[in-house]
Amino acid sequence: MKRPNELDDKLFPAEHISNINKSKTETSLNNNSPTSLIKQNLLYLNVLFAFFIVSCNSSKLPEVITYSEHIAPIIYKNCTSCHRPGEAGPFNLLTFQDAVSRSNLIKFVTQTRYMPPWPADATYSHFVDEKVLNEGEIAMIGTWVDNGCPVGDSTKAAKLPDFPVGSQLGKPDLIIKLRDIYKIKGNGKDLFLLMRVPYQIPNDTFISAIEIVPDNRKLVHHVNAQLLSYDFDKKKDVFKGNTVVDLETIPDKLKAYVAIDLPNDDGLTYPTLTQSVANYLPGVTPPIYPNGIGGFKMTRKGAVFLKDIHYGPSRVDTSDQTTFNVFYAKQAPSRPTQEFQMGTFGISPTVPALVIPPDTVMTFHSDYTLPFDISILTINPHMHLLGKQFLAFAITQQGDTIPLIRINKWDFRWQYFYTYKKMLKIPRGATIHIEGVYDNTRQNPNNPFSPPRLVAEREGSMRTSDEMFQFIITYLPYRLGDENISLENSVIRK
Repeated sequence: MKRPNELDDKLFPAEHISNINKSKTETSLNNNSPTSLIKQNLLYLNVLFAFFIVSCNSSKLPEVITYSEHIAPIIYKNCTSCHRPGEAGPFNLLTFQDAVSRSNLIKFVTQTRYMPPWPADATYSHFVDEKVLNEGEIAMIGTWVDNGCPVGDSTKAAKLPDFPVGSQLGKPDLIIKLRDIYKIKGNGKDLFLLMRVPYQIPNDTFISAIEIVPDNRKLVHHVNAQLLSYDFDKKKDVFKGNTVVDLETIPDKLKAYVAIDLPNDDGLTYPTLTQSVANYLPGVTPPIYPNGIGGFKMTRKGAVFLKDIHYGPSRVDTSDQTTFNVFYAKQAPSRPTQEFQMGTFGISPTVPALVIPPDTVMTFHSDYTLPFDISILTINPHMHLLGKQFLAFAITQQGDTIPLIRINKWDFRWQYFYTYKKMLKIPRGATIHIEGVYDNTRQNPNNPFSPPRLVAEREGSMRTSDEMFQFIITYLPYRLGDENISLENSVIRK
């Protein structure tokens, strides 16, 4: 999902540089990967835990299950955030009639656990805004459908949440749009673009988050956004000039930057660049952290710089005009977030090299030893179409295991940024270990090639038909008491 930024570091004054990147040359990988015995013991404990959870949730169901009292709360909590106008769901689930008209489908997708889409294994680690139905909730839905979907007492109906329009986070303080509607040709080819999305506001300010809202959700695969901050007198008109360049036609980054008028008016110097202010993948809800944590300065004259925007192939002519919801911060961030990534384009190599021959199932891993204590806020595992399973955990110098995430059934369509309920401390000297399983056989229905062919990680390529193995970690240098700071109630603004 992300590429290195060597060229950017030379051209742009850096505002946020990861401390981990600074010290990566001082660290070494732990070549002693965690033993299979540790993982077997973890698996055994988690199976027991899962059995305990299922047993607890198998208590007797209510004698009469109604929509108003029992089903609506489940739907509002787990489904309606996507199944409402303007969001990713293909139909609405706002009313009793909405639910009744799709009742058999709801029963099927919940019993098969196809919905709600929450890839992370909830018996391994927990995150903010988890959407996981327990056995009792699934049984209630099935019984309600089998009994004819009674509505019940409407006076006891759960209140429909006050979902913001056009946002997962709330009402934005500023909305920035692509200046022009971008037209996509129906030629069946991937598009990789650089875009400059200019803005001008009355005063310098601080922002807590930028939310990327694709107009064409079917084709937007990923977006990596940075922030350009111009000195007011060095760029007379930020709206002037070209704003889009196709990296296939101008692969040289420096020439591409000039082609979309990134430099100041002198043509020689560049604005300040704040890296990684927003990212988009299918299913992603961007996190908002407590006041003072994270956030960026936003100058009154600048641009959202889309270092990568990837449109998947289309067979018909279509278009996109993605928007950016900007949320102002009450104060300057006292603790700006930092990030690093492992695996593809990251600070730790993939072992073995990410090359997957046809008709094989292979496991790859990567390890990184931390040079100082960190507090993890959010993580993002990333693979493409051949991915089947993902696992990440840390092993301390004392041999203790810290679970990070386990995805037993990888789904390319749902790639979340997972935010922990509280900051998660990982101590200095701990080794973060990630594993990915890839299936390049005919049995993988998502395989982009039939018959299967060799698929690999390729330098500079983010094509879905190539592969990636990444683990992106958003963190803060650890402070005493971080592990007690809640990150809940700060991700979604009602």
